[in-house]
Amino acid sequence: MGTEDKLLILVDGSSYLYRAFHALPPLTNSRGKPTGAVYGVISMLRKILAEYSPDYVAMVFDAKGKNFRHDLYPAYKATRPPMADDLKIQIEPLFKIIEAMGIKLLSLPGIEADDIIGTLAKMAERMGATTIISTGDKDMAQLVGPNIKLINTMNDTQLDVAGVREKFGVTPRQIVDYLVLVGDTSDNIPGVTGVGPKTAARWLGEYDTLDNIIGNLDRIKGKAGDNLRMAMDKFPLTKQLVTIKDNLILHWQLEDLSRKSQRTDELISLFTELEFRNWLKNLSTDNAIPRMENNYKVILEADEFSSLVTILQKARQFAFDVETTSLDIMNAELVGISFAVVGEGAFYIPLAHSYEEAPRQLSRDYVLRELSSIFIDADKSKLGQNIKYDISVLANCGVEVRGKIHDTMVEAYVIDSSQGHYDKKSLALRYLGRNIASYEDMVGKGAQQIPFSQLAIEQALPYAAFDADLVLQLHEILWSELEKNRQQDLCLNLELPLVKVLSRMERCGVVIDCDFLNG
Repeated sequence: MGTEDKLLILVDGSSYLYRAFHALPPLTNSRGKPTGAVYGVISMLRKILAEYSPDYVAMVFDAKGKNFRHDLYPAYKATRPPMADDLKIQIEPLFKIIEAMGIKLLSLPGIEADDIIGTLAKMAERMGATTIISTGDKDMAQLVGPNIKLINTMNDTQLDVAGVREKFGVTPRQIVDYLVLVGDTSDNIPGVTGVGPKTAARWLGEYDTLDNIIGNLDRIKGKAGDNLRMAMDKFPLTKQLVTIKDNLILHWQLEDLSRKSQRTDELISLFTELEFRNWLKNLSTDNAIPRMENNYKVILEADEFSSLVTILQKARQFAFDVETTSLDIMNAELVGISFAVVGEGAFYIPLAHSYEEAPRQLSRDYVLRELSSIFIDADKSKLGQNIKYDISVLANCGVEVRGKIHDTMVEAYVIDSSQGHYDKKSLALRYLGRNIASYEDMVGKGAQQIPFSQLAIEQALPYAAFDADLVLQLHEILWSELEKNRQQDLCLNLELPLVKVLSRMERCGVVIDCDFLNG
């Protein structure tokens, strides 16, 4: 599979480490061990993973010791105080957590994090991937392009090409010249005395490049012009210092940055030591939920289906999910339906897989007729992810869903309405730490995409059954969180009843009393 349409996220770990340490209130565990920087950085990382679900991700840190910029300019970063002891002792647990989360941790002696990030971002760009760099450093703006942008999770800002122009008054390709003129106080790199951001942007707006500014020195009058002339000899050195290298020879390839499965047992141990109770609760709950991947069953025969019906009849609640030919509820044709029941496993009933040599499947009308009494049983709780879609598809097939429903998408929204993404992939990553397969991973994208009905049943089984299994796992965690926040009544009595109302509105439309409105 190519890297087109893939997303790489590069996190400037060094930038966030210091910002988290200084910006957040000092946190300690019950034994007095500092934990605030770890908590701040991992919170930011979890937020990014949940919001973007990247294909590739890496945390990049400066290595200990000096780099080539110190060789060029011994005063480089000389004004920075040494790392505080309370921060030093947080480095090791932070690195352990990052690696246990399945995130690649990158650092090279003698090389700054900025240069690793620049090289990887340009590598990804050449391969057709999109890169998001998470940082708070303005010098990274020089890397921004059509396929590279910056995000700052500390203040929830994003910078694309237009954003760089709006913030700095110059384009990304002018950022290096801009930094030469204004300097970088955080790195102890002096600029032109008396020349600030507005003057630098105005000169670059008029002359485009630093070389052209120098070529028009006779037109720049006054003190600013005198200071510019006095600083010119330093420009070549300053330019080397502020230019991010993007052509390093690295031994990492893009595929090396694919996220690995998290090591839950290690995370539980680390979160226990640091006393990150909320994260620990989610992990512990996740670890306690029985994994049912080895208990997924495809239903092709009448006796198998009869056994499943018996299981559903006895269950107080079950999760279900429909597989269809379209996301448009009015045109979607039912291809299959999956169920999951705690302690019983997950099941997939294929109904309309029509590829060559597909096995004989149960009649759709027969299956829906037998399931109808289960779906209308008001004593059973029905669980789903974006269950409004499933309810609508079943309604179009003549099957009504009655009684209490639960929707993991709605539950997650009630818990935190600021997240922005509530799809199953984002929720699995946010609450279970699992990077799951997407629909496109199964059937392809664009012109290469095949209908789900053309997917081999043996391939559809783990995907479809997992959809229902996932709902059970998520609901367990989300409902516990709702109860802890005392939000269960809001969810159960206000938000969830609207799901059925909206389903009916989308399928049947609404009646407008024009006379009343006009009166």
